[in-house]
Amino acid sequence: MTVRVLLADDQTLVRAGFRVLLERAPDIEVVAEASDGDEAIALTRAHRPDVVLMDIRMPGTDGLTATRRILTDDRLPGVRVVVLTTFELDEYVYAALHAGASGFLLKNLEPDELRRAVRVVAAGDALLAPEVTRRLIAAYASGPEVPGLHALTVREREVVTLVADGLSNAEIGARLGMSTATAKTHANRAMAKLGARDRAQLVVFAYRGGLAGVRRPR
Repeated sequence: MTVRVLLADDQTLVRAGFRVLLERAPDIEVVAEASDGDEAIALTRAHRPDVVLMDIRMPGTDGLTATRRILTDDRLPGVRVVVLTTFELDEYVYAALHAGASGFLLKNLEPDELRRAVRVVAAGDALLAPEVTRRLIAAYASGPEVPGLHALTVREREVVTLVADGLSNAEIGARLGMSTATAKTHANRAMAKLGARDRAQLVVFAYRGGLAGVRRPR
């Protein structure tokens, strides 16, 4: 299956660079380019891409506003947004996730990681740059107890731990000897039990509950 991508960035050279990197993969096609948020919204409605790679700082309507409008548009079911930026400021991370973005990546990522991110998000997973994950952990790992941890099965705990390690459903399935669909089912059940609205919040809960990376501070 070909993943259809829309690029939204106010810099022509940046868009051109991303197009070249993405279209080196035979399963990725760039269907449109936008130079501001309003154009990104209009072109998303026109082309119905699988994934929108969205810059944050653009003239006029910014990327966060465009992200919210795209993801709350009933005419655009299934469209996913990955926010790409050179900035690591916390308010951008949280605003992007609250807007419903499926990923938040820094523009300095490697070409293979960019292509992997597009595939992972198109498949329904969330993806956060390691730098972003560390910031989320620092901000939320010492928060309140996570209700529902006791209700997770052993397998669900294993899946949640691997989600926190940044693995996609396909990678989790390969690691645990199950199908991609089964891995996704376990992740979705864990999200429901923990009250996580998305996989990004599931990562936060995994760290807060001591299922991954760091122990909960005493």
